[in-house]
Amino acid sequence: MKILVIDDDDRIRRLIEKILCLDGHQVLVAADGESGMRLFRKEKPEIVITDIIMPEQEGLGTIMMMRRERPEVKVIAVSGGGRVGNLNVLNAASALGADDVIAKPFRPDELLDRVNRLISSERSGSEAHAARSRREDTGEALRRLAELSRQTRSSS
Repeated sequence: MKILVIDDDDRIRRLIEKILCLDGHQVLVAADGESGMRLFRKEKPEIVITDIIMPEQEGLGTIMMMRRERPEVKVIAVSGGGRVGNLNVLNAASALGADDVIAKPFRPDELLDRVNRLISSERSGSEAHAARSRREDTGEALRRLAELSRQTRSSS
């Protein structure tokens, strides 16, 4: 699975990258929202893990941009900031489209559980779409067969 990690804290970014690589994922990394968006557009990751509070372009704006461009991408918002004023940033991230949120500090198994949950939901969604497509294809084939049968009977 291709995963983009966006975090301005180099240690956290490297830690997340190592956790995900050891689990067999292809990991892309960016230090802020702007460079993250460039990688997002170029590499088309299936999952994005983004910090919320960052310089330059923060995570909430980044999540909104990603949702506009590719609504199907799975997003996990990460923050150690907790509350900024009266705003709980992780709740705000959920409201703006994050599929899941996780507070820093977190354990590696917590992160992997959340990533694997998103992967499972994506696969079951893809399988449901494929089954729906097969049913639609079968239905269309049956309609064509019925029409052909009617035409054959009328011309006889």
